Amino acid sequence: MNMDSEGQQSPATFVCYPKCSTCAKARAWLHEHHVAFDERDIKTDNPTQAELTLWHNLSGLPIRRMFNTSGQSYRRLDMKNRLPSMSVEDAVEVLSTDGMLVKRPILLHDHKVLVGFNEETWSQALL
Repeated sequence: MNMDSEGQQSPATFVCYPKCSTCAKARAWLHEHHVAFDERDIKTDNPTQAELTLWHNLSGLPIRRMFNTSGQSYRRLDMKNRLPSMSVEDAVEVLSTDGMLVKRPILLHDHKVLVGFNEETWSQALL
């Protein structure tokens, strides 16, 4: 667990889009399980390339799993066809341009990065 300088557990960071129904379910789950978190709006506080690179590396997921494949930005940019031939670095650069391209929610906790909400996965990682 993350501890601050006084030995208290540091809150997780919950990166979300407030209007997202999956994010609402994840937020409710966090409250229900008493997981302390700070919330960050992915649209108004878009992750940087450095953050996305770190999160991708810590998540252990392929870069395509970091994309919100059902979003309008993904379709508008034709990422379905562009992404397979992109390097990880180029994909991260594109992700950093628009928070709506990034799969959400993302939970950052104790050097773990959980991308998307899956109750079983979150339970195993956090409880």
